[in-house]
Amino acid sequence: MLLLLLSKVPLLTRVAILHVLKLSEQSQYVDLQSNLVVSFMRALLTPANPHSISYTQKLTTRNAEIKGRIWVSLYASPPPPETDIRDSLLRAMESMRDANLTGGNTRVPELTSVEGEWTGYRAAASKKDPLPNISESAKYHELMKECKEPTTVLYFHGGAYYLCDPATHRPIVKKLAKMTKGRCYSVRYRLAPQHPFPSALLDALVSYFTLLYPPPDAYHEAVEPEHIVFAGDSAGGNLALALLQLVLQLRRLDIDIQWYGEKRKVPLPAGVSCVSPWVDITQSSPSWHVEDAHPYDYLPRIRPDFEARVPPCEIWPANPPRKFIYADNDLAVHPLATLIMNRSWEGSPPVWMCTGWEILSYENKAFAMKLFADGVPLVFEEYEAMPHVFPLFLTRAPSSRLCVESWIRFIRRAIENPKSIEASATTIKAPTLEEVPLNFDELLEDKLEDIQASVLKRAGGGAKKTEVAARL
Repeated sequence: MLLLLLSKVPLLTRVAILHVLKLSEQSQYVDLQSNLVVSFMRALLTPANPHSISYTQKLTTRNAEIKGRIWVSLYASPPPPETDIRDSLLRAMESMRDANLTGGNTRVPELTSVEGEWTGYRAAASKKDPLPNISESAKYHELMKECKEPTTVLYFHGGAYYLCDPATHRPIVKKLAKMTKGRCYSVRYRLAPQHPFPSALLDALVSYFTLLYPPPDAYHEAVEPEHIVFAGDSAGGNLALALLQLVLQLRRLDIDIQWYGEKRKVPLPAGVSCVSPWVDITQSSPSWHVEDAHPYDYLPRIRPDFEARVPPCEIWPANPPRKFIYADNDLAVHPLATLIMNRSWEGSPPVWMCTGWEILSYENKAFAMKLFADGVPLVFEEYEAMPHVFPLFLTRAPSSRLCVESWIRFIRRAIENPKSIEASATTIKAPTLEEVPLNFDELLEDKLEDIQASVLKRAGGGAKKTEVAARL
């Protein structure tokens, strides 16, 4: 890492000089530290010699020693004796299949153990204190002693569905637990390309049922659905919203799920909250294909030459070949994968979503317009000059602090008084933090049907060309 940082010194020096002299566009909106961090990340994601998918995955999924003011208790939910939860997912997927949008056969995922991390704030610890050497159950009960509210955040980490882990996202999960005075359950869902869609979605549904209806060996009590808020960033935002749509569809079909010997209802959560959700896995929006369209973001535009130079490894390209890391070609536009393709979100609980001046802002705005049109109580916030998932790593930026405060406020309201949440769209100016109301109908000029047509065009063409559709 030190050698990598040293190699970027000329770039960072140039960025700093232009910023200090007020000669860069970014200097008008963000502080020097934020500008340098984003510039470094952008350079990191556009290497001259990219690594293989397996190397990058291993690099971002390493576990780290747990220290400081955080409780982490591991629990692995065993596969239930019945396959009904998987069968119900497949039934819901098939019912949502549109012959004009999706085709082929649905991949049947293995029903396996799903691990989660119970996470809470550990007030009495110092920054260097390790977790005590006690059982996971004992850690959980110590964590619960510090919980003041019943709030439970079911969290799904980002990373394009093939990167990262609950360990990489412990800082933001700890912050959510601390500020809500509750706890989080962060899911270690299966990653692509080894486990493509719908494996992660099955893990998400199993995790939700694990909270609602604890397996016999669980050490937590059943959590009321009105105390649960789904949350996630980037691909994790996709998973949180896909889980919501799956729950809605199971309820539309009036499906109860056999789970450890009992038929169980599929209730709605209190709400869903997402940071920069990835709602179009086909990357069909124009922002992915325009040179320097988003100078404030670190996500690089799609470059065919980059994909062609990714060295092959044991997990990618897939066998048989497919275009997308996350999903088989004929499932990439399924409404539970590319969420912009859903017909309806009617009946959804309140949703909070934020985005920046980033590559995903186009699809986030299109998705926000769809939720609003379907009557969802959506709180949508756009933050000027902020990059992808900015509150997770630009922690000292004023926009990030305001965003996290809004996020926490939404979670509290969703638990305590969900009917008080009304649809609103706001842009937050930088650097003043002035909040300016927006009209949902004017977020984009393009119509939903045109956006969906672009998705279909992008997803078409079979498996002739391998593309790395995952640098989120």
